Formats: sequence, structure tokens, C-alpha cells
Amino acid sequence: MSQATSVIAADILRRFPRVGVVYGGQSAEREVALGSGRTVIRALTEAGYQVEEHDVTGRVALVSWLQSTELDLVFPVLHGRGGEDGTLQGLLEWFGIPYVGSGVLASALAMDKLRSKWVFGSAMIETPHFAVVRSANECTALENQLEYPVMIKPVHEGSSIGMSRVDDASSLAAACALAFQFDTEVMIEQFVMGKEYTVAVIGNQALPVIGLEPASVFYDYNAKYVSNDTQYALPSGLSKTKEAEVQALAVRAFQSLGCQGWGRVDLMMDVAGQPTVLEVNTIPGMTDHSLVPKASVAHGWSLPELMHQILATVPQVRA
Repeated sequence: MSQATSVIAADILRRFPRVGVVYGGQSAEREVALGSGRTVIRALTEAGYQVEEHDVTGRVALVSWLQSTELDLVFPVLHGRGGEDGTLQGLLEWFGIPYVGSGVLASALAMDKLRSKWVFGSAMIETPHFAVVRSANECTALENQLEYPVMIKPVHEGSSIGMSRVDDASSLAAACALAFQFDTEVMIEQFVMGKEYTVAVIGNQALPVIGLEPASVFYDYNAKYVSNDTQYALPSGLSKTKEAEVQALAVRAFQSLGCQGWGRVDLMMDVAGQPTVLEVNTIPGMTDHSLVPKASVAHGWSLPELMHQILATVPQVRA
């Protein structure tokens, strides 16, 4: 641990000696959140914090736990709805409990792929062209108007749940039907031909860029959390100038939504070398397959050091 990190660690341990990790949850991403939560609990413990943990299986039990447990800070590790969309953040604000990460509005915006794209557009941040459909009929009406391939995404899901790549009009209806199982709003997004990259952001600092090369047609749930066939380029293979450009774009996207604390920004690089932002994740995965831990180690931070750095972003008084 560097001298600077040691100073940060000592200060944060004084501010937040008792940290509550809220993980698991009831969303479609529960299994991922359980794995992420276990990683965070282990890292916080190794960093010297007194950790209280709660696997969220119901709202009443969570409220009771928050009311009865003496905590200085909550570290939310709930992926998806109910934990990453501003709901939990609002509850913690109501109880006046400090917490790690983005606030209510930024969490809600980042979880909503449609509204976040509206913000990206207003901030002049490049993002793939898209359309939104809210019924099977609307999807069918677009079949012959699209430039394939396209990505089909539930607007309010993460971890690539309900997502499909569609290469021709004949497959569009089935892909939309799958996405509608998870959401009432479905995004049809232009597929960017090129390489995928991801950037972890801690505070206002971008960690090293990671290049992704999944064995499947896109970086889906299996590639993220199950398969060992995904290739990770770390270093990214980009020139220093291009890496800095991608990092700066990631921080701009993160800040445009009002995010704070920590997160991960996913991008594509088209064949012309133009980076374009896909989305911002305000509670990124922390499993053994996840990308933030890989970027942290490449940056020179162990996972316990990463915990100190993340907790150091919590403001003294949340606005």
C-alpha cells in the first residue's frame, strides 16, 4: 500500500469504521449481486472495516435491519431494479444513512437506457442510434426500416439480461418478445461494428481501459459471469493518446448523468476509431469474472485498497 493510500485508509477508517453491505436483492441479477457482495464483504474486512452484511430478500426485513443495526455507512451491492435504480438510495436518504455511490437521480438515469441516452445527446456524447418500442406491433412495424445488425435491450435491465443481437428482420420479433419478458420498454440500438471497451471510474479518475473479446456474438450474460472464453485486453492495446481519449469520454459520460463515487462505463470503438458510449453502470459487478477488480489491480490497487478509494469518495454531507 502506498503512503498516500495509507493516509486515505486511516482517515476513512476513522470516518466509517462500521460498514453495512447490502447485497443480493430480488432482481433478475440476484445471483450476480450475491457474488459481488461476497467480494466486497471480503475486501472491506481485509481492509480493516467492521462489516455488517444483509442479503436483501424483502423490503420489510431490510428496513428492520437498517433501523436495528448500528452503521456509519452502507455499501450497496444490489444490481438491477430495487438497488441500482435509485430506490435503495432514496430509502437510505430517508433514514439519513450515508452510502457509497451515486444518488437517487443519477442512479435512476443510469439504469434507464433510454433517458440516459437523452442526457448523452444533450451533452454531445456520441452514442449509437436507437429506437424504442413498447409493443410487439411497434417492433413489427420497424422490421424493414432498420439497418442490421441491431441490439435488442430491455430499457431497465442490466447484465445483458433479455438482450439479443439481431442480424436480419426475420429474427426481430422473437428478440423483442424475449426483451418484453423483462420490461415494457425495449430499445432497438444500432450495433456498432468494432471492439468493445470498458472503463472503471473511481471519483473523477478513470482506471485503465479494458478491451473485451467475447467468444459469443456479443458480451452477454454468459460471457460476463460464466464463460472462461472471454479474452480481456489489459493493457487495452490502444495508443496512449487513444486510451486517454476513451478514459476522458468515460468520465464525461459518468459525470453527465450526475454519477459519483464509483461506476463503470461501457463503450464501443467503431472501425474508424470513433469511441461511442453504450451505458453507465453505477453498481458494477464485483465477481471473480468482473471488470472493476481487474482494472483496480492493473492500476496498482489491491481490492482492500480499492475499498478505501471508493469510500473516500463519500461526501462529508450528501447534498
